[in-house]
Amino acid sequence: MRAVGVVLVLLASLLSPAAAGATGPVTAKATATAKATGPVTATGPATSPATPEGARHEVTYDRYSLSVDGERILLWSGEFHYFRLPSQELWRDVLEKIRAAGFNGVSLYFHWGYHSPAPGSYDFTGVRDVDLLLRTADELGLYVVARPGPYINAETSGGGFPAWLKTVDGRARSSDPGYTAAYRDWLDHLNPIIARHQVTRGGSVIAYNVENEYAVNVDAAYMEQLQQQARADGIDVPIVHNNCCNGDLANWSSGRGAVQIPGVDDYPVGFDCRAPDTWGQSEGVTRRLRDDGPVYAAEYQAGAIDLHDAGYGACRELTGPDFMKVFYKSNAIGSGATMFGYYMAYGGTSWGRLPQPNDVYTSYDYGAAITESRQLTAKYDEFKRQGYFTTTVAPLTKTDPAPAPVPADPAVFAQARSNPDTGTQFVLVRHPDRRSTADVATELDWSTPDGRYRVPVRVNGRDAKVLVAGYDLGGQRLVWSNSEILTHVGVSGRDVAVLYGRDGEQGSTVLRYSSAPTVRVLDGAVRASYADGDLRLDYTHSGLARVLVSGGGRPPLVLLLGTDETAARFWRLDTDQGPVLVRGTALARSAAVVGDRLVLRADTDRAGEVEVFAPVRRLSVGGRTVHVRRTLSGSLLGSLPGPEPVRLPGLTDWRHRAEPPGAGETGWVPADRTTTASPIKPKTLPVLYSDEYGFHQGSVWYRGRFTATGAERTISLNAITGRRGVYLVWLDGRYLGSAAGGTESDAEPVNPDPGRGDFAVPEGLLVAGRRATLTVLVENMGHNDDWTADDTRFKQPRGLFGAVVRGSTAPISWQVRGSRPNDGERGPMNAGGLHGERAGWHLPGGTGWGRPPAAAPPGVSWYRTAFRLDLPRGHDVSLGLRFDDTTQRSHRVLIFVNGWNMGQYLGGSSPQRDFVLPAGVLAEHNTLTFAVIATGQLPGGPGPVRLVTLGNHRTGGGR
Repeated sequence: MRAVGVVLVLLASLLSPAAAGATGPVTAKATATAKATGPVTATGPATSPATPEGARHEVTYDRYSLSVDGERILLWSGEFHYFRLPSQELWRDVLEKIRAAGFNGVSLYFHWGYHSPAPGSYDFTGVRDVDLLLRTADELGLYVVARPGPYINAETSGGGFPAWLKTVDGRARSSDPGYTAAYRDWLDHLNPIIARHQVTRGGSVIAYNVENEYAVNVDAAYMEQLQQQARADGIDVPIVHNNCCNGDLANWSSGRGAVQIPGVDDYPVGFDCRAPDTWGQSEGVTRRLRDDGPVYAAEYQAGAIDLHDAGYGACRELTGPDFMKVFYKSNAIGSGATMFGYYMAYGGTSWGRLPQPNDVYTSYDYGAAITESRQLTAKYDEFKRQGYFTTTVAPLTKTDPAPAPVPADPAVFAQARSNPDTGTQFVLVRHPDRRSTADVATELDWSTPDGRYRVPVRVNGRDAKVLVAGYDLGGQRLVWSNSEILTHVGVSGRDVAVLYGRDGEQGSTVLRYSSAPTVRVLDGAVRASYADGDLRLDYTHSGLARVLVSGGGRPPLVLLLGTDETAARFWRLDTDQGPVLVRGTALARSAAVVGDRLVLRADTDRAGEVEVFAPVRRLSVGGRTVHVRRTLSGSLLGSLPGPEPVRLPGLTDWRHRAEPPGAGETGWVPADRTTTASPIKPKTLPVLYSDEYGFHQGSVWYRGRFTATGAERTISLNAITGRRGVYLVWLDGRYLGSAAGGTESDAEPVNPDPGRGDFAVPEGLLVAGRRATLTVLVENMGHNDDWTADDTRFKQPRGLFGAVVRGSTAPISWQVRGSRPNDGERGPMNAGGLHGERAGWHLPGGTGWGRPPAAAPPGVSWYRTAFRLDLPRGHDVSLGLRFDDTTQRSHRVLIFVNGWNMGQYLGGSSPQRDFVLPAGVLAEHNTLTFAVIATGQLPGGPGPVRLVTLGNHRTGGGR
């Protein structure tokens, strides 16, 4: 039997806590007051735990790191926006992929506007169920940095503020009374949910981030009040903040409003993806902002906004593995940071009305390690290489600057840190100029904890290595290595370690023994020599070499020596019997030791080997037994099948409905206000801003009626839509044309004539003494952010800004109509004010659809088709909708799948041609509906469009 595997099979298993194969993190109690003399502890009010059996723990911190119950933690977290993935079934999938990359934490923004359609109204159900989100993080053992704002930015509409806040008196992001009352209501609803998932109560929230990038602002009372409210609402973990950019980074580090652990945001190569090989001169090293807290890279660049429409592939190249090697490793060793937040690990989709208009379109792929369609990339591999290292090698959690080895060639730069307790050394090796692409081979004069050595190193191109010396690697003593450590585990009395380097580069590793051990090269070419207690192994990184070392007074060691690529095929998974290693699968989600069997959940993208290093004799993947044999390395080796092919239906049998300008007589409200809370005052009265009348999302229709004189010659309008927006104009049903919507500057002087359009009145159309109707459709491309805490920016209006009928002084009586009340399932940001949206044409079902015309007139036309999916059972298939029309026609398309607004195709106004359709939105039987807004005649409808496969994996997600 075949089924919609993406929806019915894989995702049911992903939602199963029993299938997770992991428990929550060792969690904690938080810190209230920092002391430079040692770890600090803070407690909060006692409340119920996250689960009935949830154990309370203690979070402390000092200048080196966070600690949980006294154990130091290096927090390696990636950013994930639940509101950009409208599929609870897939939250677990993405979080599992984040965990599998070596992350032990996740940063989570919470979007006020996503939950609040109107003042005092909040919804935390369905795709807004943040309690479920936090429970999933608890179950997966991922620490959470909770980021509730109230302001989040995130290139989302309003910066996360609800649009209704624009009509509230008082400056946002300040201690003004109107704004204070509004945000307190939001936090009073959200904070208790976060509080019950804190580490201190058996959950996973390890830190609470107040506000966002507030260094450019100065309201200390506001920052103080946010923290007071958090504590009053039961938040008792450390409070943090992410300083940014043009402000004084000392803000909120000391004095009134200071947080306990201030962090720094850093985007060292910026956002110009048009030249992905060009890096600026930024050091990209996080500053220490307090002596009594750890160094915190709160938001470190892990992708880029596509500011110049280069496409997210170019952004992924700009911030690819070379960038990650050079900047991430330089940051870790240069600053000694032990708290990291990488923005983004998974970007997702700005579906519905989520996009902020100035910077982004529907896709928020961000060039992230996990693509919008949930596929893993070369960036993911590099995150895994670094993440496994940072979360495996415990001495990294406490380091001080140390004397660096001296390179024989000054064309190589070296920098060092060491752990004051263990003496373990960490040496960064790279070019002095990060931008250099030279190939330099030299030696380091390195005084390690175990002696002085001449260590060969090579820096070829944009590269950086973190080399380790004086490290107790399980039961082994690593003297030094010029290979990098991926990870190591202990399995059945053996140490298994994975080291790696760039393909073709020389590698050497020195281990210390009390007597000469026995060395057996199992695979590859490795030379061994022993003298004065040191076993030296020399090799060239190529494929995967294997060495078995036994005797010499230490437990046996299986040393796996690979390239960057072979190292990326390893997965480290925790079980109740200790960590295990898996090699060869496209993804390993979780593992459990059950008797003599390893129960593995893993995905494959092609047929191939699976190898496990675990204390077992048998293996099952996805509930099926895998035939295995024992290798000389002590592992189990078997094979797994690849995915079955995917067959997708064509999109045919399109149906059509026309939406006449201003259609429908219900829902219109008088537009007669003469005042506005916006600091940007209208060009003409009345005030026609859509937010003033409660219409906050999507397109808005206007209807203005006046008595004609017959002398009218021109209709002059101004409309503010945000970037890429348009508006269309009709007079007595005659189409007059369209114009680009305007934007406003962020500060004075305000543009007095934004989005200007002058439309000629056709000769003889209007007759003196008769009533005339002016109809205008204005797009709303989203609301401005409030990054500078300036109401001129945030409260920039949307809708008509001015209206003049030249040649007539007759008053115009205006009405406006926008979106219907909140969609309970899809939320307040799904649909706008088109007549078809208000009438439910975007939803499945309904009648009145006919054959499409050969050409649609300017305005709004609706198209619909249906399709059935028959996908392979037990597979994770990611699907997308592709627009193949490369001509730049004058139309844009709102895409509705089963009623969900999955984005807007903007033709030549953005580079996006593929739109991801996530499982959970898709079902077995599907309705695809387009609302097409055309500014000119549209022959052939919306153009050729088809379903495409963006990823296909056989998944071991089943139990």
